Amino acid sequence: QVQLVESGGGLVQAGDSLRLSCAASGRSFNMLTMGWFRQAPGKEREFVAAISWNRFNTYYADSVKGRFTISIDNAKNTVYLEMNSLKPEDTAVYSCAAQPYNSSPSRERAYGYWGQGTQVTVSS
Repeated sequence: QVQLVESGGGLVQAGDSLRLSCAASGRSFNMLTMGWFRQAPGKEREFVAAISWNRFNTYYADSVKGRFTISIDNAKNTVYLEMNSLKPEDTAVYSCAAQPYNSSPSRERAYGYWGQGTQVTVSS
């Protein structure tokens, strides 16, 4: 079993930055890909970013490229999402996800483990 706990969300103004954290425990050493997804009110959950556990590969949604950076601290079993130049349209619940494969990193269904999510609100 893998447990994922997100933190770092909050209310910020447009243009500000936030760093989200996702602490993994349990059988996290078996996880090969970690991802971040987000869901805005009334919308489907969408892919944000993903990273392979060995840090060799990163993936980003077009909407966040150049503004968001995903990273891993293997020693701490923690995945980070550094978010810069935030926009009101980035407002959503951000969830961390894990999968024991390196398969379709942008597909929600590829992930079997999810955190509870953390709210990010960006005011204009």
